[in-house]
Amino acid sequence: MNPMYKKKFSVMRRIVAPIVIGLFFIDGRIACGQNAPAQDTPPAEARPGHAVTADGRHTLNMKDADIQALIATVSEITGKNFIIGPSVSGKVTVISARPMKADEIYDVFLSVLRVHGLAAVPSGSMVKIVPETVAQQDGAPGIGTARTHASDEIVTQIVPVKHVSAAELVPILRPLMPQNGQIIAHAASNALVVSDRAGNVERLVGIIQRIDTVSDAQVEMIPLMHANATELARTLTLLADDKTAQANGDAARVFADTRTNSILLSGAKNGRLRLRALIAHLDAPIDNGGDTQVIYLHYANAKDLVPILQGVAATLSGVAPPAAAKTGESAGSGGAASPATIQAHAETNALIISAPPAIFRSLAAVVRQLDIRRNQVLIEAVVAEVADQTAADLGVQWQMAGSRHVVGGTNFTSSNLPGNNIIAATQNPLGVGSGFNLGYLAGTIAGPDGTPIAKLGALVSALQSDGKSNILSTPSVLTLDNQEAQIKVAQEVPFLTGQYTTGVIGAANTATNGSTGVTTPFQTIERRDVGLVLKVKPQINEGESVRLDIHQEVSNLLPPVQGAVDLVTEKRELTTSVLVKDDSLLVLGGLLDNQVKDNVQKVPGLGAIPLLGNLFRYRTNSRAKTDLMVFLHPKILRDATTEAAVSSEKYNYMRTEEIQMRKENWPITPRAQRPVLPEIHDFLASPTLDGQPDNAHPKPARTPPARTDRHP
Repeated sequence: MNPMYKKKFSVMRRIVAPIVIGLFFIDGRIACGQNAPAQDTPPAEARPGHAVTADGRHTLNMKDADIQALIATVSEITGKNFIIGPSVSGKVTVISARPMKADEIYDVFLSVLRVHGLAAVPSGSMVKIVPETVAQQDGAPGIGTARTHASDEIVTQIVPVKHVSAAELVPILRPLMPQNGQIIAHAASNALVVSDRAGNVERLVGIIQRIDTVSDAQVEMIPLMHANATELARTLTLLADDKTAQANGDAARVFADTRTNSILLSGAKNGRLRLRALIAHLDAPIDNGGDTQVIYLHYANAKDLVPILQGVAATLSGVAPPAAAKTGESAGSGGAASPATIQAHAETNALIISAPPAIFRSLAAVVRQLDIRRNQVLIEAVVAEVADQTAADLGVQWQMAGSRHVVGGTNFTSSNLPGNNIIAATQNPLGVGSGFNLGYLAGTIAGPDGTPIAKLGALVSALQSDGKSNILSTPSVLTLDNQEAQIKVAQEVPFLTGQYTTGVIGAANTATNGSTGVTTPFQTIERRDVGLVLKVKPQINEGESVRLDIHQEVSNLLPPVQGAVDLVTEKRELTTSVLVKDDSLLVLGGLLDNQVKDNVQKVPGLGAIPLLGNLFRYRTNSRAKTDLMVFLHPKILRDATTEAAVSSEKYNYMRTEEIQMRKENWPITPRAQRPVLPEIHDFLASPTLDGQPDNAHPKPARTPPARTDRHP
């Protein structure tokens, strides 16, 4: 035989012979009728590290064995069927000093799986071996079923909580659980859902039952007789924050009820007893000056609050306030003395109140509600006036004085040109009125004193005038709620109110120098404001509307009027109360005036002749149309931000106007000397004296100080 074939035959004999012998052995058992149970095939003794005693107990001693070999051994011992996950791998070591029963072997097996981060999940007749994270999501059985659970088996249990909040227990129990354990609080049912090993779950349930007990925490109210509840609560809160008390669970919460001047305590009994003793010690009367307190005001005026607080104190005590004593007696001298003494210190805007604690607390509550920041109102008024005036005069006047002293002619008077009367023009030819005047001198006549006067034979007058005016005034004023404000932009114009004489001066010198005495006249003058005056008092309602009491006056001087002994003014005055919505426009009143006058003076009969009648006729017509409107725009400023925005808008408007004027060409004043407001942020930071921006004033360079440490 070939040596190569001989070698192959030897190898095949060593492989096939055991197989044939095994089949023969099996067939022999079958032939003999020996049906061995499934767990005895293969025999347990064939597993390395596994021994079986005579009484059916097992001993496991495996070192660095494959975990799948352990699973197979446990399956043979316990008769359980396992499904091994694809990620289950590794080496295990199990050492047992004494034989164990099958159920004990299974508990050891579960412990080995836990050490290696694995878990056994029952699923019908099979047991799945998967990682712990997968086991918790794969439907761990809940505690409470009919069968018992091994301590290392992953289970899920719902633990109801009765006396404490389930959410508060989660941070307490979380450190007691492994990283893979899960605990969730269900707020609706106040229960905990715990998923972990059965042994750890039972331990957590025991801890929860010890914590979930009836607490002695209650809420009690302690009325105060002398101390202030707010101040005492602040002190007790600092004591309640003691770390030692919180660690012992004796910390209590403190609240102040200002209406009843009481302290509310909430917490455990020990903590409440400790704070109650402190309250009883602190709520004691103070003999020396304890009833005198100083309240510093922030917004209100101390002097304005004194009569109000005196009335409140009198109401609380049933004693008439000091203002009720009208007979000159001091408060308390006649009957019962007032229990409260209230004074105002104007320099610090503070109230000094001496009263019993109960009355002082009531007065302090009134002060807190009155000492608030009041809203402000910006009132912008618009006075717009448009006037259109036209006038026309045309006429002929003539006079004739004959040698036989026969006088005749026409003489007309014009309302537009009072100086164009021919008789007045004869006495003063240079005093004729405006317009076109053409006269004919017919000689001279003797005046009253014998002086010759030029005789005016005829006078032709013609005038046409057209005037338009547009006056716009926009006064604005800012004031507090319910505080009257006034803005006045006017001139003080003197008006003659009377005159008289005091006597004769120089009468004693009549004999010496022949002079006669003269009287010294005296005149009385009253100065009146002519211009714009705005008085307003706003009252902010509950909604977004403002009630305004307004008095507005606009006056100006008119040209001199014939026959008037003094100055003539034109005045427009409005006094009303209106209700305006915030930041809206409202018309207060107006005047629409249209006057048309047409006057014809003529000689009867002759003035009606066509063409020729113009010599005997004088025509005058005038038309004056005036449109006057007053508007109002209130705006409520409720906070500092709105006030700053409005002020910045007005400031930037004025600065823009000055910049525009600075760009114009002025004949004399150079541009560098024209004032301009600085930027608003520069003005708020460091305003200059002359209103120039900071770059207009270069700062001198600083000279470094001389060093004194140099040697000569």
